[in-house]
Amino acid sequence: MKVTLERNHLLKSLGHVHRVVERRNTYPILANVLMKVANGTLDLRATDLDIEVTESVPAMVATPGTTTVPAHTLYEIVRKLGDGAEVRLETEGGEQMLLTSGRSRFHLACLSPDSFPDLKSGSFTHEFTIPAPALRELIERTQFAISNEETRYYLNGIYLHAIDQGGTTMLRAVATDGHRMARAETEAPAGCKGMPGIIVPKKTVSEVQKLLEGADAEVKVEVSDTKIRFTLGGVVLLSKLIEGTFPDYERVTPKNNDKQMNVDKSSFAIAVDRVSTIASERGGKAVKLSVKDGQLELSVTNPDHGTASEELAVEFEPESFEIGFNARYLLDIIGQIRSDNAIFLFNDAGSPTLVKEDGDAKALYVLMPMRV
Repeated sequence: MKVTLERNHLLKSLGHVHRVVERRNTYPILANVLMKVANGTLDLRATDLDIEVTESVPAMVATPGTTTVPAHTLYEIVRKLGDGAEVRLETEGGEQMLLTSGRSRFHLACLSPDSFPDLKSGSFTHEFTIPAPALRELIERTQFAISNEETRYYLNGIYLHAIDQGGTTMLRAVATDGHRMARAETEAPAGCKGMPGIIVPKKTVSEVQKLLEGADAEVKVEVSDTKIRFTLGGVVLLSKLIEGTFPDYERVTPKNNDKQMNVDKSSFAIAVDRVSTIASERGGKAVKLSVKDGQLELSVTNPDHGTASEELAVEFEPESFEIGFNARYLLDIIGQIRSDNAIFLFNDAGSPTLVKEDGDAKALYVLMPMRV
């Protein structure tokens, strides 16, 4: 194998594929990136057995061939080469790869490509294309609520499914960790109708989010009962799905919350952040909201460090109301609100609260209260 290519092109593609490689691997081959040279391109592929990313880079091919080399080491070498440098890759007897660029020379140990795993895609039942900004927004508005609790593995991802809403098919994303829930939707592209509900793993969500950064093109999405494949430009990301049943989120979405509070989002976020400075982790970072006569008082009591309070003007119809929340969860949700005002819909101090944007029905959030 002998190939020459531009450093920036190689770095960009390695940046996409090397991230899926775990730094600690039981099988040495999984620490490597598969490199296949043929027909004017260098094809790169990496996997952790759950996700597989492939990308093709234009290259000047002198001798076709295939090998595997340590992914993170190769990425770091290329990253430290000069901007715009020319990189030459050449295998020496199948056991080493020589990388040269200017006066720099590196010999990297190779492993046989014969043992490199192939994450078989199988057949896909549904296929559609969606603008990158629309898919990015679905992810950004929900991924923060994904659970990290391994025992409830079915919550370790985003639930993606198609729903019928007044005769219009919508593509909806939902995530929850049991303490808060995030839901976002967009008008479904052709091909989504009848799509099975799937749970996209957290790591896959994170990798797709990185691929979508700054992208405006169409993303091709293919779905089966066990896998999902994203194609954007020359990058293809194939992932296993989480097997399991996502909970009935509609059942926990409040329907009769009739106490409405409108508050300036920025002022509210700053006030919550300020008073929560003295909140204790032991106490669940609890912040108490007390509303009376158009004034919202935010207060925190910490037996070890003291108390804090701050007042804000709000719009609220009932005479008075009190409820407590985890400050960090509250800030996570407020951080997703795009409008100037946030709308809180309460029932009572022990029931879930609904949070949504002023004038936007495509995203809503549910937050469980705390005793304070």
